[in-house]
Amino acid sequence: MTNLQVRKMRFGFADHDVPFLWNEANPAFSAMANAVSFLAIAFEKMIVTTMTEAKPLLTDPVIAEEADAFTRQEGQHSMAHRQHAKGLIKAYPALKETLDEVIKSFDDLVATKSLKYRLAYTADLEATFTPVFKLMLDNDDRLFAPGDDRVASLFLWHFVEEVEHRSSALIIYDGLVDDPWYRMRVAPSVFKHVLDVVRMACEGFNKHLPLEVRKVDAMSAFALEGRKNKLLRRIGLRPDYGPLENAFAGLSKREMAAALVGIVRSQIPGHNPEHEKLPVLAGEWFDRFDAGYDVTQWYTANTPAAGSEDKKAADV
Repeated sequence: MTNLQVRKMRFGFADHDVPFLWNEANPAFSAMANAVSFLAIAFEKMIVTTMTEAKPLLTDPVIAEEADAFTRQEGQHSMAHRQHAKGLIKAYPALKETLDEVIKSFDDLVATKSLKYRLAYTADLEATFTPVFKLMLDNDDRLFAPGDDRVASLFLWHFVEEVEHRSSALIIYDGLVDDPWYRMRVAPSVFKHVLDVVRMACEGFNKHLPLEVRKVDAMSAFALEGRKNKLLRRIGLRPDYGPLENAFAGLSKREMAAALVGIVRSQIPGHNPEHEKLPVLAGEWFDRFDAGYDVTQWYTANTPAAGSEDKKAADV
């Protein structure tokens, strides 16, 4: 029996304007997170389609239940990120073009790639999330806390639930495909596609938003490419979209290295995400949710939400 809960969250993005620069203290991370929001909408749409195809083929009822809960969690994530993106597009209508391009890139995967490949894609990418999101959640005081609490709380919820279902995609993949070497072989094409989509989103931000909104070149999301982009500017092959900054400046090199090692380890046959070291904040988040706190206002809600017991019962 799966341990996953399906939690329905609403973050109030319609209540007032959604800023692109939602963390003014870290414009580069703001751009990166916004790109992740666009990616999440498209990726999770693909997950739902893929799992709809996969579930009738699952003969193990335990794995079938895991697939159902996993799909329902991802559906909630997609819905919440759509509300975030809707708020951004309301303020900056040209961003709809960028979101449509991102969604099309995953729709093309569904149209052209086999179910086996898409299951491997999902398992490969999901396996990286615990080490990557641990890095972010362990440094939430710098990356999330200074920002708009709605946006920050959206990402905290999403990331801790990715930690919660860290094994789901691999369980489903193994239940249908059970070929760890195929998963490893396709990993380079998977991560190339992911990075291409994030670049697409960031270049869209540069194209459609003025520098006074972005404050930085949105390609700052790719900290390791900063030198290359600066060189391309100097030789006239890339426009100057503003300063190139590091979204993770100030984070310890030890933590960054641990995240990188975790990403590599996650793709090795025999890797079990269940054994990953988890972010402390994930445990705190689940405890607060169970206690009835309004986790949609993580940094500003100091008491349990009114009617929390009824709300919790309705959301499970």
